Amino acid sequence: MATSPSSLDLTLSSPAETESFGHAIGRLLRGGEVLALIGELGVGKTALVRGLVGGLGVPAASVTSPTFMIVHEYQGRLPVIHIDLYRLQRLEEAESIGLLDYFTDDVAVAIEWADRFPQLLPDDRLEVRLAHRTRTTRRARLEARGSRSRSLLAHLKKIWCPTSQSGKSSLPAGRKTSPR
Repeated sequence: MATSPSSLDLTLSSPAETESFGHAIGRLLRGGEVLALIGELGVGKTALVRGLVGGLGVPAASVTSPTFMIVHEYQGRLPVIHIDLYRLQRLEEAESIGLLDYFTDDVAVAIEWADRFPQLLPDDRLEVRLAHRTRTTRRARLEARGSRSRSLLAHLKKIWCPTSQSGKSSLPAGRKTSPR
């Protein structure tokens, strides 16, 4: 696990660990955070959001990719707006869904395919880049852009600790695992 004050590199060993990592992020959200999720198809963006929403007290099973709906809203400890920009082609389309209206202190926003319209993203955001390593493992690079995102990342580093030299991470504190 490589780290700097504004970034974090780690390996997620399975889809379940990707979801668990999202759960850890969700537990830390207070409102006003924007997560810009970047990565190719099938890399785990929706799995990360499933965990994030679970960390806010919403049943993770209720989370689906908003590819066709574009926007889903989940109500937990605080509202989460889950946006998927994959199907949008033009800047005007992204503006027409009211993207900028979601960036408030009252909600957390997770945007899949955020790199399609970077000019619409707030300056303060946590960029989460996911990439395939193997069929089941993912490389995650988090980069905080702005003070709120740096604070979120600093808190995340405190609860998501490496368990071995390989860079794999433990489950976040308080997360229950099922018996094997």
